Amino acid sequence: MAGQIPQRFIDDLLARVDVVEVVGERVQLKKAGRNYSGLCPFHQEKTPSFTVSADKQFYHCFGCGAHGTALRFLMEYDKLRFPEAVEQLAARLGLEVPREGDDDPRAQARERKRQEGVNLLELSASFFRERLKMSEGQQAREYLSRRGLSEEVQRDFGIGYAPDDWEALKRHLSARGVAEAVQVEYGLLVQREESGRTYDRFRDRVMFPIRDVRGRTIAFGGRVLGDAKPKYLNSPETPVFHKGRELYGLFEARQANPRLERLVIVEGYMDVVALAQFGIRNAVATLGTSTSEEHLGRLFRMVDEVVFCFDGDRAGRQAASRALETVLPQMIDGRTARFLFLPEGEDPDTLVRREGPEAFENRITCASPLSEFLFDQAARGRDLARVEERERFASQVLKAVARLPQGMLKTVLLGELARRTGVDQSRFDALLASEQEAASPAAEPSQAPVAAASAPSVAEEKPRKEGAALGLMARVLQLLVHEPTLVERLPAVEEWCPEDGTDALLCRELVRLLRAGRYRSPHVLLAHFQGSAQGERLAALVQREMLIPREARGQELEGLVEYLRRQRQRQSPQEEFEALLAKERGGERLPLEARQRLQELLLELKR
Repeated sequence: MAGQIPQRFIDDLLARVDVVEVVGERVQLKKAGRNYSGLCPFHQEKTPSFTVSADKQFYHCFGCGAHGTALRFLMEYDKLRFPEAVEQLAARLGLEVPREGDDDPRAQARERKRQEGVNLLELSASFFRERLKMSEGQQAREYLSRRGLSEEVQRDFGIGYAPDDWEALKRHLSARGVAEAVQVEYGLLVQREESGRTYDRFRDRVMFPIRDVRGRTIAFGGRVLGDAKPKYLNSPETPVFHKGRELYGLFEARQANPRLERLVIVEGYMDVVALAQFGIRNAVATLGTSTSEEHLGRLFRMVDEVVFCFDGDRAGRQAASRALETVLPQMIDGRTARFLFLPEGEDPDTLVRREGPEAFENRITCASPLSEFLFDQAARGRDLARVEERERFASQVLKAVARLPQGMLKTVLLGELARRTGVDQSRFDALLASEQEAASPAAEPSQAPVAAASAPSVAEEKPRKEGAALGLMARVLQLLVHEPTLVERLPAVEEWCPEDGTDALLCRELVRLLRAGRYRSPHVLLAHFQGSAQGERLAALVQREMLIPREARGQELEGLVEYLRRQRQRQSPQEEFEALLAKERGGERLPLEARQRLQELLLELKR
């Protein structure tokens, strides 16, 4: 794209779109006075606490705190990126989304080129669909019939046929003014280097259009009907198609169910289409590549659970190992990954036909959780009764666990590893911490101390480093948002916390929320601040790796608080007295300890 979407366009878009209409298409709403209400789509509830205001063009849930405009609702509900949500809203009004820099001739040329490519590929997809209906598509229709694919499924997936002709598509496109060089650039023609002659890339193949999230054709996959090689042929990389990012069937899955909760990753086009024929409409396929981090990033923005489906042979196990390595860094709390291994000699296409959809759905539901697959893989071929083999088993698991982001899954896996090996979990925590400490880039130490219950004098030392240096208040925030229960170790009075600074103000608000007793999960805590600058700040701190072992974090927090308290005490008695007095005169009810301190300061100043 040429650049950012202008803010004036976004403001105009939100002024013209109706949030009640957008939300009402996805949530059953009832009129409630001037507003509309319904069950919140973002958390489980039996009594409606979700309100949509036509006057304010805003939605808000009094249960979980979710709120925002029509744009944010699409991002959260449909799991869209910001530009995709803007484009979807704009499409409702028949508007083209402008970009900053669109007045730049080079940007205009790039956008024209992209649009020409999309139009060209749509034209080609239409050509293939028409050829499937003609006499030359008889053999392809018979093949699809033998595979049990209904006309409805063929239509939903836009399946077509590329004629057994070296220049059928080339003639069709050239007659419509499309230059051969453009057809080559978008992977429809192949050009011989020695002669410069061009010919159709896809010939005598059943054609599967590959669509982006908006349903636009961006590439093709073709399945040969005869004995030609390769059996499956994909479009090459083009200006609009990148294999490591796109997934076949993702658009169709979202069309079938906008509220997807789980996606199954299979190997090929026919697996996706055959499962859809049997009513399993949540399968996608990678395009001749292993599942990439970008693939998983896209999927986890849409669903919380991904199931990898592999053959049960050695190659399938190796592919599963690669998938495990790729998915580990993506496993923040709330996400689930499972591994499904099919009987040897079977693929999803053959198995669903033999067993039926219900049995296949049961296999998906009972697929091995990531934790089970991880431990099984590490134990494969090992005699865990032997000390040396247990050591190798533990090392392999620990290496995988180190790739996980900080969170509950990591903690639980370490606990399970301790149970299976008989080694205390604190040893594994310490090993991970030391390895990550050694791997972290060198940086200046921060200015706060680490307190130790057994050695109060450590309060004068500087704390250990966790990646790039954080300020004192940022470190307190990071500890609290990672482990909200640590609020119980804070003093009853907030006099240790500075009164100015963005992080300090956020910390005061965070502590008040935690003490109210409503938030004990980092995810719920982040949801409370969602859509605000404070939420972005907390989310950034959550994503930072914490190298301090869990059992030492309480002492770390106490050390930070003690250091901050001493810093504040360095102000003169007069300054401290005036600060407390200003709070009281401002209507703030001081805690007992603060009122006692106020009396002490008053006597001291009188003396």
